[in-house]
Amino acid sequence: MDLSDVFSNAADQDKGRMLEILDPWAGEKTGMRFWMAGPDSDTQRRARIAMMDELAEAADDRGRVSAEAREKARLNMLARCVLRWEIEEDGKSIAMTHKAIVRVLSAVAWIQAQADDFAGDRANFRPEA
Repeated sequence: MDLSDVFSNAADQDKGRMLEILDPWAGEKTGMRFWMAGPDSDTQRRARIAMMDELAEAADDRGRVSAEAREKARLNMLARCVLRWEIEEDGKSIAMTHKAIVRVLSAVAWIQAQADDFAGDRANFRPEA
């Protein structure tokens, strides 16, 4: 592997990989799918920078940021890593907007955990053969 392979993989991670959301109790597929940008992608880099800006804006005059503001910034960052999705509510597809992604991630902890774990695991973003 040389540096061009590393750069190529980082660029490839911006295409995303599919995460099949699993039922946390039975481990079965739910039919919900997220395409997540990888940890070395430009998408995740920009999401981290946006999170830092959000945290700086939320800081009080002593530089403190509330736990609520930190959690909001973290969820916004994770939502920015979702490139597309297949998800339904009441039998209808939900349009993918930042607000809709944040709503799902903040309302359902086990979906959030799966998305966070997947997006941070480089093994999910191995170079494609």
